[in-house]
Amino acid sequence: MIYPAIDLIAGEVVRLHKGDFEQKTTYGTDPVSVARAYAEAGAAWLHLVDLDGAKDPANRQTGLIADIIAGSGLKVQTGGGIRSRADVEALLAAGASRVVIGSLAVRDREAVGAMIRDFGAESICLAADVVRQDGAFMIAVSGWQEASDLPLSDFIEGFRADGLRHVLCTDIDRDGTMTGPNAGLYAEMKADFPDIELQASGGVKGIEDLDGLATDGVIIGRAIYEGAIDLKAALALAAKGGRTC
Repeated sequence: MIYPAIDLIAGEVVRLHKGDFEQKTTYGTDPVSVARAYAEAGAAWLHLVDLDGAKDPANRQTGLIADIIAGSGLKVQTGGGIRSRADVEALLAAGASRVVIGSLAVRDREAVGAMIRDFGAESICLAADVVRQDGAFMIAVSGWQEASDLPLSDFIEGFRADGLRHVLCTDIDRDGTMTGPNAGLYAEMKADFPDIELQASGGVKGIEDLDGLATDGVIIGRAIYEGAIDLKAALALAAKGGRTC
């Protein structure tokens, strides 16, 4: 599954370099039109990140998210600074098909486990945002600004009993860099957790990166905006079923 991405700041379509708000590139001022273009290319899903909400929940762009969903007809998975059950409920009420939860899942495992059980495994995706420390991948929190002491594998395993199905793993060192995805990381994750629907994010630079990537989905942002990947061609490749994502 190809998930074209839109990141939002102040209503604009942007991309950050390795999650750094000081390294922002703006790609458009009309996210509804961008989402419609994705739909016209044949996309079924959109990955939507509210970066304003990630920095400050008071600035969450829920109304704009609802407009994007209604205006594009796409299924949307969205996240960015989810801090409570109420945040999840608000986004689902706005029309989101799936809500992506990151730091909250590290800080309050019980609450997020209950959300998976109560809202359903198809409605919740865990964001496993990772940084490499001393040879191991550790979960990062607080908008990628700090590393936790929680290993990636332990993070995922902690939600298996709740029925966890969807995990989005971002290698922060590759996000927005167009240096290629961390194929080895994803292959290892899929081998360890074959029952999890795994999405890869970070570093995709060309359509050749999609062949054989051991995931069930891939997030593509900057490579589409800068013309390195033609979305329609990527979707056609995925539809052939020659690879797992």
